[in-house]
Amino acid sequence: MSVNDLSDMPQALRDNYAGLGRLWLGPLTAACDAAVVASLVYAVSFAYHLGATGLPGVDRSTRELAAMLATLFVFVNLMRGRYQIANYLSARGQMGSAFAVWNITLVAFLALLFLAKIADHYSRIVMVATYLCGIPVIALSRSAVVRLVAAGSRSGRITAERAFLIGREANIMSFVSRHKPWHMGFAVTDVAFLKSGGEAALAADLTAAVANCRMTRPDAVFIAVPWSEQEAITACVDAFMNLPVAIHLAPEPIMERFGNAHVVHTGTLSSLRLTRQPLSTVEVAAKRAFDIVAASCGIILTLPLLLLIAVLIRLDSPGPVLFRQRRYGFNQQAFRIFKFRTMTTTDDGKVVVQAKRNDPRITRLGHLLRRYNLDELPQFLNVLAGDMSLVGPRPHALAHDVEFERKIANYARRHNVRPGITGWAQVNGFRGETDTDAKMAGRVAYDHWYIDNWSFWLDIRILFRTVLSRKAFANAR
Repeated sequence: MSVNDLSDMPQALRDNYAGLGRLWLGPLTAACDAAVVASLVYAVSFAYHLGATGLPGVDRSTRELAAMLATLFVFVNLMRGRYQIANYLSARGQMGSAFAVWNITLVAFLALLFLAKIADHYSRIVMVATYLCGIPVIALSRSAVVRLVAAGSRSGRITAERAFLIGREANIMSFVSRHKPWHMGFAVTDVAFLKSGGEAALAADLTAAVANCRMTRPDAVFIAVPWSEQEAITACVDAFMNLPVAIHLAPEPIMERFGNAHVVHTGTLSSLRLTRQPLSTVEVAAKRAFDIVAASCGIILTLPLLLLIAVLIRLDSPGPVLFRQRRYGFNQQAFRIFKFRTMTTTDDGKVVVQAKRNDPRITRLGHLLRRYNLDELPQFLNVLAGDMSLVGPRPHALAHDVEFERKIANYARRHNVRPGITGWAQVNGFRGETDTDAKMAGRVAYDHWYIDNWSFWLDIRILFRTVLSRKAFANAR
């Protein structure tokens, strides 16, 4: 089998295995970053000069400021290994990384000013404005570059490495169909199959494969052999160790369930970590501190609204102002959630009927409160009590949890972090009635993704989308 038999591979890769990008992409993206930062400095300085003097132009120190910030920004990215094609094939983590590098750049720049005693040489207004404007500008430019590189990789015009595949035919075809390596920057130069047989047959296959690999001169070799076949894997590794290539062991299907699986070294022990602890001790403390501060501010700022809603509920229909219901929290510990009452019933038993579209149990005021998520505001109290977080998987009634845990695999993983007032599933449109298992499975999938990819900036993003995104209000009834 040759590379031309891989019919899904883009024509550009079948015609030119080397593709483009490995040599020039790093310098080009570095130059792009430098140009963006320098242009930003000039634009801010021009705007400041025009506003201060009424005349177009820039300060004399603008060139130095632009050169220093651009150089520092590129240098920090280089030290963090960001100018590699693999970092530009996915948008995941790009915003957080760019923001971190921009902060480090500004701190390093201020340290240089302090050590050189030249802080008065530059306008403080220009420096502060450059930093603030740089946050969205750098994020947008990095996003644009990622889109271009990813599109080029999918079309075969940009490749990171030339790869040689070896293994059992079924395993290679499964690996190629599942992962499509050319979508991740790999150009497949050729494929070698290992036939069934004893050691002599394996040795003959490897001899031919090594000779072919030496001629095609790939950058990497992928061994697609089941991990249980240790002898075959060892023979493949030994055979290709004498070639100037990187050797990869193709992933087992189980790894497809875990997006962040990687090798962890603890002393002399190396292990493949499939999942991490949801949050480290430091992350738990940081998230909790933010929850306390933000929830306290939320209660203070919305206190007049909370009192007004409480009065309107008492006037609208008989019953308590607050609705309390038992739900599972962190580590499946039950707690009572607070909500403004929006229905004429307050179910909290073994059977809880979900609210439906045009549900007659919903009060006149309740429709308005549910439509704009105002019924969730009392949960600031749950956040302060430590039962909930501002952001996390939405908790469900105990009766529903018991039901869905029987139907959906790993449903209980949702309880590995504190439940939230809002969550990743909700801002992506998964809220409201879950009248089918498919709807709940979709919500759970988003909750699991949130747990596996948590970051402080993801929480901030979800909070903004909760207020500004239409999807956050979709299906609200």
